[in-house]
Amino acid sequence: MLTIQLDAVKFYAYHGIFEEEKTLGSNYVVDVKIQINTNKQIIGSISETIDYALVFDMLQKRMQIPTPLLETIATDFCHTVLNKFQLAISIDFSIKKMNPPIEKFIGNVGVQFQLKRNSL
Repeated sequence: MLTIQLDAVKFYAYHGIFEEEKTLGSNYVVDVKIQINTNKQIIGSISETIDYALVFDMLQKRMQIPTPLLETIATDFCHTVLNKFQLAISIDFSIKKMNPPIEKFIGNVGVQFQLKRNSL
């Protein structure tokens, strides 16, 4: 089994349910892990794997769409990836809002979601 990873990808985006979040935006950190079904001992061509640059492009486009809930972003992106890449057998997605608008809160909040192809 092979896993493609995009780790600690940083974005500035306008997700959230509060007007302040929609107007001011916030910093986000995203991790993506895609497991690939391969029977190749040695992968020698991009056609035998998933191009992580394409995954990044998809992620970048998704993060530009203001969305009230992080859960929506996570579930939508996972379904999109599994539908686009037939080699993908599962995806783990994590998104963290680095500066949540919670009074006296120091830290980050986030959502993690896993989807397997056989669950589609």
